[in-house]
Amino acid sequence: MRHSAGCLLFKAGGKAKKYRTALIGTGWWGLNIAKEALASGQCRFVALADVDGDNLELAAEQIEDWSGDKAKIYKDYRELFDKEKVDIAIIATPDHWHALNSIAALKAGAHVFLEKPTGHTIKESRAIVDAARAAKRVVQVGLHRRIGPHHVSGMKFLKSGKVGKIGMVRAFVHSKGGRELPAPNSKPPDNLDWDMYCGPAPLRPFNRKIHPGGFRHFLDFANGTLGDWGVHWLDQVLWWSEEPYPKKIYSTGGRPVRGEPVLNEKEQTTDAPDSQVAVYQFDSFLLTWEHRKFAGNATEKSAIGCYFYGSNGIFHMGWRDGWTFYPADSKKAPIHEKAQLQEPDGHNIKLLWADFLQSIESGKPPTCDVEIGHRSTTLSLLGMLSYKLGRSIAWNGTNEMIEGDEEANKLLKREYRKPWKYPA
Repeated sequence: MRHSAGCLLFKAGGKAKKYRTALIGTGWWGLNIAKEALASGQCRFVALADVDGDNLELAAEQIEDWSGDKAKIYKDYRELFDKEKVDIAIIATPDHWHALNSIAALKAGAHVFLEKPTGHTIKESRAIVDAARAAKRVVQVGLHRRIGPHHVSGMKFLKSGKVGKIGMVRAFVHSKGGRELPAPNSKPPDNLDWDMYCGPAPLRPFNRKIHPGGFRHFLDFANGTLGDWGVHWLDQVLWWSEEPYPKKIYSTGGRPVRGEPVLNEKEQTTDAPDSQVAVYQFDSFLLTWEHRKFAGNATEKSAIGCYFYGSNGIFHMGWRDGWTFYPADSKKAPIHEKAQLQEPDGHNIKLLWADFLQSIESGKPPTCDVEIGHRSTTLSLLGMLSYKLGRSIAWNGTNEMIEGDEEANKLLKREYRKPWKYPA
């Protein structure tokens, strides 16, 4: 059934300039971004690509319902860029595809709206930056908390000096959970190209825990909670700090509650840590990350965000609870600002998309430029790199290498499954 009211809604805001737009990765989050692109009145969807044919067909119907656009559909993003002229490409695929998808889009002349993180490995992420600069195209990374109203006002408060000298920051995300039981492997759905889904990653048996939606906790395809939520909150710290990278990193963690990972021909579990701590030593402050996928965080005021510990008090940058400053002087009342979010998802993609279009038209860098996204992604990936090594590393952020540590430097990239080639 076609919903003509939705179509009229998106056409009502139309403007003269219409960008030929493609969506690569048509899951729920890709469609969230596509919806805001259409709502801008400046985008017309000409093509969609996804290895999941069911998602692809549903997305094509949804976009036509919303806008009237009859986008062509492709199972292979390479064919899309070969056959279609695209001005803007939205990349909302699993992490291990971000580099190949983005670089193909840039080489085809498209500006790119790239969901975070910018890569599955650090050198992939750097390759996207280099490709964007070579193509002279805008890449906006989906770090929407950089543009959310209460985050902007909170950052202004932080940088005003009212918190005093900040010597430590704690970033964290906690949620409830328990032991994980293996799920049976199965034949991939008929309309899913599982070999293409895995792409450059190892080819493991299909499992419903992975697709749809669960890939973030399989280290072949993503980097767990630190590589997912961590990118957003570590980015808040880099936004505040004038230091672009740390000098030393140490991370540890495991699966004490979820249990040892399982992977065999019959069944599998996720393999990302259910709890993890990462410590980043900057010149002027210490940053820690922590998460656990069990027990929640009911004993504290918030289960998510960053605490900035200063000589004048503690500042909490939160999500749905806004931001709060707790003065060190107990006689002074806390200062609080409520969250300002775009519902129902609690994000600010509308603002970030408007900024993206403005950057394309003005030539000025976007709020979440690809270099910004790369640095925040790198911070999370360095934590995962230390976790995998089981020891600390010394990071040379200028050269993007680990000093005197050949074993660690090998983890800045990974071997791709043939015939896929790692981006140069």
